[in-house]
Amino acid sequence: MDVSLAAYQRLAEFRHQIRQFLHVSEQAARTNGIEPQQHQLMLAIKGLPEGARPTVTTLAQRLCLKHHSAVELVNRLVERGAAVRRQSQEDRREVLVELTPLGEEILDKLKDLHMQELQTKSPELCQALQAIVDSPQPEIGKVGAAATH
Repeated sequence: MDVSLAAYQRLAEFRHQIRQFLHVSEQAARTNGIEPQQHQLMLAIKGLPEGARPTVTTLAQRLCLKHHSAVELVNRLVERGAAVRRQSQEDRREVLVELTPLGEEILDKLKDLHMQELQTKSPELCQALQAIVDSPQPEIGKVGAAATH
């Protein structure tokens, strides 16, 4: 088999496994009354690295969103009653986004569903990733040279 075709197949299988998980995740969010991006925002708030503050700027960076898109997402989550904004005690100019008890409850349900799905599907996902990791990688200099010929 053509080496490059095999690489495409490995990448496609890995992408397929990720997409299957994301599809289940999106359905679970909607079933629980929120949009998938709202779930991602809630997870970003709850799962920030130690020392990180849940500002809109930080959350936008974590979600790879533009600032104004993150603001809209926060607005929708606040309207839903799943999050609140509060002024920082350390820096009065800073606004922090926090989950409400309702947001915590929704996120906890979704965490359980996601953990179950990962327990079920992790062998296929890990196998697809391992196939990529174990495959011979082209040398960096050869990639550019091959593309020009």
